Amino acid sequence: MTGLLFLFGTLLALGLFFLAASFFRLPTIGTARAMLGAAKQERKAARSIETYLMTVAVQAARFIRIDEYKRSRMNHVLAASGTNMTPEVYQAYALVKAGAVLLGVFPCLLLLPLLSVLVVSLAVLIYFKEMQKADDKLRAKREAVERKLPRFVATIEQELKAGRNVIGMLERFRENAGPAFTGELDILLADMRSSNYEAALTRFEARLNSPMLSDVVRGLIGVLRGDDSAVYFQMLSHDFKQMELQQLKTEAQKIPPKIRVFSFTMLLCFLLTYLAVICYIAVTSLSGMF
Repeated sequence: MTGLLFLFGTLLALGLFFLAASFFRLPTIGTARAMLGAAKQERKAARSIETYLMTVAVQAARFIRIDEYKRSRMNHVLAASGTNMTPEVYQAYALVKAGAVLLGVFPCLLLLPLLSVLVVSLAVLIYFKEMQKADDKLRAKREAVERKLPRFVATIEQELKAGRNVIGMLERFRENAGPAFTGELDILLADMRSSNYEAALTRFEARLNSPMLSDVVRGLIGVLRGDDSAVYFQMLSHDFKQMELQQLKTEAQKIPPKIRVFSFTMLLCFLLTYLAVICYIAVTSLSGMF
C-alpha cells in the first residue's frame, strides 16, 4: 500500500510539473542545454544540473531590475569575457545557484542545526563567486593578451621599415599569436573591414581595458593617420621588454617557496629511509644475540 501511494505521489508530481512547464512555456532540457553551451562558449557539454539551473534563471531574470550604469558595465564585461548572457540572466543564474545550495538548510535544521550556518555561508560564497566569474575570465584574457604585446610591438617595429599596412601587420602576427589574442585579432580584423579603422581600434582597446594595449592602439592610430611612428614603437618595445623582464623576475621569486616544500619532502624521505635501515640493523642484531 505504501509503495502504491509513493508511486501515485511521484506520478502526480511529474504530471503537475509538466502541466506547469507547458503553462509557463519553459524550454525543454535539450534547448536549455544548447543555450547554456552557447552562453559559455565551451566545447564540453553542459551538465544536467546546470541546465535545470539555467532554465530557472531565464524565467527569474524577468523579475530582476539593474540600473543603467551597472547594466552597461556588466554587459561590457560579459561581452569581453565571451559570456553570451544578458546581465539579468547572469545575475539570476548566480542567485538560483546560491538558492539551490541554500535549500540544504532545511534538512540541516532538522538533523544538525549547527551545520545550517555552514550551508548559508557556502551559498553566499557561491553567489559572489558566480558574480565574479566574468571578471575573472576577462582578467585572464587581458593577462594572456598582455603577455603577447611585447612581441607584437617588436613585430610592428620591424614591419614599419617595409610598409604601413596595418591590416597586413595584424594578419601576419595573427598566425603566431596565442588563442586569446588570436580571437581578439579576428574580431578586430572583421571590424576594421566592415567599418572605420580608427573606430575599430578604439573598440578593440575598450573591450579589454588594458593600459598596455591602449599604448599600442595609440601608435597604430598614428600609423593610420600618416605619422612617423617608428621611434614611438621603438621606445614602446623597449618599455615593454623591461616590463616583461620585471614580470619574469616576479614569477621567478615565487618559485623558491614551492621548491622548499618538495625539498623538505625529499629530506623527510631520506630521513625515513635511514631510520628504516637503522631499525632493521638494530632488530637483526638483537635477534642474533638471543
